[in-house]
Amino acid sequence: MRLLHTSDWHLGRAFHRVNMLDAQAEFIGHVVTAVREQGVDAVVVSGDVYDRAVPPLAAVELFDDALHRLADLGVPTVMISGNHDSARRLGVGAGLIDRAGIHLRTEPSSCGVPVVLSDAHGDVAFYGLPYLEPALVKDEFAVARAGHEAVLAAAMDRVRADLATREPGTRSVVLAHAFVTGGEASDSERDITVGGVAAVPAGVFDGVDYTALGHLHGSQTITERVRYSGSPLPYSFSESDHRKSMWLVDLDAEGAVTAERVDCPVPRALARIRGTLEDLLADPGLARHEEAWVEATLTDPVRPADPMARLAERFPHTLSLVFDPERAPDDPAVSYARRLAGRSDQQIAEDFVAHVRGAGPDAREQVVLRDAFDTVRADATVREVAR
Repeated sequence: MRLLHTSDWHLGRAFHRVNMLDAQAEFIGHVVTAVREQGVDAVVVSGDVYDRAVPPLAAVELFDDALHRLADLGVPTVMISGNHDSARRLGVGAGLIDRAGIHLRTEPSSCGVPVVLSDAHGDVAFYGLPYLEPALVKDEFAVARAGHEAVLAAAMDRVRADLATREPGTRSVVLAHAFVTGGEASDSERDITVGGVAAVPAGVFDGVDYTALGHLHGSQTITERVRYSGSPLPYSFSESDHRKSMWLVDLDAEGAVTAERVDCPVPRALARIRGTLEDLLADPGLARHEEAWVEATLTDPVRPADPMARLAERFPHTLSLVFDPERAPDDPAVSYARRLAGRSDQQIAEDFVAHVRGAGPDAREQVVLRDAFDTVRADATVREVAR
């Protein structure tokens, strides 16, 4: 069985101030073409179909168009909700849409109920694990403490239990939206840290033939059987070195996996350039970036006049301007932002406690801070979905 694995469409999202809807529509057309030309038997979409719980109308219309075009192909599609989606909204009409061969899996309680497709070698069971927000699903999975590994392990126990009841030789595919250990993040993913931990081990998915992951925006191979497709379009300059693609996955009669990448259309190249303003304007080596979307980091010791306007004369698609004067690390003028770079909310809060009272929080206080951050993040998720 040949699968096309994609995820993280983020319909409705802009790239800085650039509307990406046309590029997203071109990508949908690319998916349809790939399915037709590559002999795909099933499409899997591993979450973050939309960019936010209440997407703009234009994004909903594009999704509707995608559903119709996929259904018209007569090739089954399995989709799950991601952490950016409203699972309840995305799942509206799922039962009816199911009849058209579009299988939306947005309910945590249905993790162990597969979509079963068949080929000449027998059945393939597709299990959809929507994004499992630990604070919201811990009761469903009867875990003592909310955490990503605990709820995913419990969901996978249901998958393996169902698989054990099926005919010997039944192959299996899991769709999941999670941060798996070994994956490389970018700046455009929403933080899903709970209890100080964001990642789960790949071993959670042992026992199935292929795990189609979503959430991280770079295409990645965690193991031969566990892969991220990545987002089809860039959503931050940290993705400037990404090769945007989908996975074309073949499952043979025994469940062995082979995979190759199918490149996605590139609306415009990304470039990150760094130096003084005068150097950036004069360097002939930067000519290749003149038509790219540009993030320019200026290292001038003093902020120059009208930097964006001057950069735009040479790089008309400059979207981001960063000031990072080159100074010694102990220079008091080193920016607060640089000192905080790469530090989590928990670490920043602990540093603040240490600054105020002269000593950092003890182990009990660290737990209190961690629980507070987890509670606020879970509450924000609930309120966004309820809008």
